[in-house]
Amino acid sequence: MLTVNNLGLQYGKRILFDEVNLKFTRGNCYGVIGANGAGKSTFLKILSGEIDATRGSYSLESDNRMAVLKQNHFEFEEEQVLNTVIMGHKEMYDIMIEKNTIYMDPDATEADGLRAAELENQFGEMGGWNADNDAAELLSNMGIKEDLHYKQMKDLSGPEKVKVLLAQALFGEPDILLLDEPTNDLDAATVTWLADFLADFKNTVIVVSHDRYFLDMVCTHIVDIDFGQIRIFTGNYTFWYESSQLMAQQIANKNKKIEQKRKEMLEFIQRFSANASKSRQATSRKKALDKLNLEEIRPSSRKYPFIHFKPEREPGDQILHVENLSKRGPNGDMLFSNVTFTMNKGEKIALLCRESAALTTFYDVLAGKVEPDSGKIEFGQTISPEYLPNENEEFFSNENDLDLINWLRQYSEEEKDEQFIRGFLGRMLFSGEEVHKKSSVLSGGEKVRCMLSKMMLASPNFLLLDEPTNHLDLESITALNNALVDFKGNLIMSTHDHKLTQTVANRILEITPNGVIDSLMDYGDYLRADNIREQRERLYGAVAV
Repeated sequence: MLTVNNLGLQYGKRILFDEVNLKFTRGNCYGVIGANGAGKSTFLKILSGEIDATRGSYSLESDNRMAVLKQNHFEFEEEQVLNTVIMGHKEMYDIMIEKNTIYMDPDATEADGLRAAELENQFGEMGGWNADNDAAELLSNMGIKEDLHYKQMKDLSGPEKVKVLLAQALFGEPDILLLDEPTNDLDAATVTWLADFLADFKNTVIVVSHDRYFLDMVCTHIVDIDFGQIRIFTGNYTFWYESSQLMAQQIANKNKKIEQKRKEMLEFIQRFSANASKSRQATSRKKALDKLNLEEIRPSSRKYPFIHFKPEREPGDQILHVENLSKRGPNGDMLFSNVTFTMNKGEKIALLCRESAALTTFYDVLAGKVEPDSGKIEFGQTISPEYLPNENEEFFSNENDLDLINWLRQYSEEEKDEQFIRGFLGRMLFSGEEVHKKSSVLSGGEKVRCMLSKMMLASPNFLLLDEPTNHLDLESITALNNALVDFKGNLIMSTHDHKLTQTVANRILEITPNGVIDSLMDYGDYLRADNIREQRERLYGAVAV
């Protein structure tokens, strides 16, 4: 068990949280949520000992071991992959290194031999004899093939390194597991495997994540950081979100009734306070009014942007036809080929692909930014598409360093009035002096919100969305999710957010170097379907010509 006592963290005059008293118990998974800057990752760093709290303390039950998902992907570049995983159990790894050093020393003394025997005993009690097999099994379950197990970390790709570091944190069944954004850069199959693993995990997990599907799959409790406090609620993320929304609505309704009663009493007092025959009654009402204390709704520090795509015109029957589309990459590799499909009215397609470069190129081709090697694309005459690219730096270059008002104004064809532009920016959480910020200094999330504002101004009836949730917080992702569910036009999107795909898409399209998989399955069923898996392996395994 992990206990937090009167914990507080303060930077200058700013208090992130204070007087935090919590207990994290065995067998539970705690999802840490809060607005950007609330201190989610910082809280995990305090628990891991990476940084010190301003006041208070935390204590770990004796003999408990804590493991932390490393954020530095280049920390183990010279280490062998298998050894990097075993390093997750530091005490076991140190014992292994010490005893192996003794065995390799030709000048080892009798005392060294006794020490080695003692280490062997400790190593065995820790399960050390199965360390290689356990580490290899974790890696294989995450899609790291056996031929990579004995390579150095520097030889792995970025996503492969993420999986190895995750295996490192999971290795040896730690008593307390701290995970900060563990699903970043993971494919859907690995996220599902990790969720299943943590659901069966017998010890304590504390995780920070923006992935709502993942939080729903693994969490037994939600740790909410808000108002400088940290509180624990039972249930997963969706239960917390829906309960909090319902509670806020109930409080608002109650306050509305109280305010109406207050208004009626004030009117009575004003009408009859000067009337002698009614003065006693008015005085009585005045006393009752004094007791009517309007229950304060404490506004959450969380802010949800207003995202709404309203098509200027309804799409006709002809939406989009793609025929025999193909494209090679700069090195000559086939990115996709033989892509043929017709999109029908009302369809919202989730576009999948193993290679992110192929996905982005496919979107650039659909948007007319890149010419295909072969094939054709025909949008219906009534279709007005808008494109949200994965990389948006070209829209925020220093060469065109405008403040936010003038940045958005350039995309408003009809209405240039500053109040109109300010209103649009305000919906996307840019208010007050923030509208004068230079576009080049925006954070990743702010840039995406600006791009969404640009798209809404265009009133499109067709959306192309390449990883729209990148850099967004939970509140913005939730608002975007709701907007896409309500959108009356067509869309094609790609996202690592499982819940967004599950709730928005009604058709799945997976592009490969050798063709396309087209399915009307539910996204969850699609990922689990054996026939889809076989078809995918066949198309990816074939030799592209």
